[in-house]
Amino acid sequence: MQKAKVVHYSEIPAQVFGESAPGASIRWLIDDEHDGAPAYALRMVELETGGHSPRHTHPYEHENFVVEGEGRLWLGDHWESLTVGDVAFVPAGLLHQYENTGPRTFKFLCGIPVTRLRE
Repeated sequence: MQKAKVVHYSEIPAQVFGESAPGASIRWLIDDEHDGAPAYALRMVELETGGHSPRHTHPYEHENFVVEGEGRLWLGDHWESLTVGDVAFVPAGLLHQYENTGPRTFKFLCGIPVTRLRE
């Protein structure tokens, strides 16, 4: 049986991406491992000023919602600007990258299917 969860996102430890993504961290807000969520994982990605994710692709989609700051998203062959309140959908298999373009931390929610954990 799944259990309910209510917690402030800042109470969930941030994991640093590493050298391939300077200034980037991720918080697994809801997932199947810790919460038993069967279909969907929700993460908070935080990019410090000048930070970015690696340019990469994978076989699952992303659903994004920007909650703080300014950034941009590489989608296959071009950049799209992002700011608070923007949403973005990154289809499976599309080359993408997130980058902070503003003076403060760029934060966005990122939803992915839990099935990515089994691929």
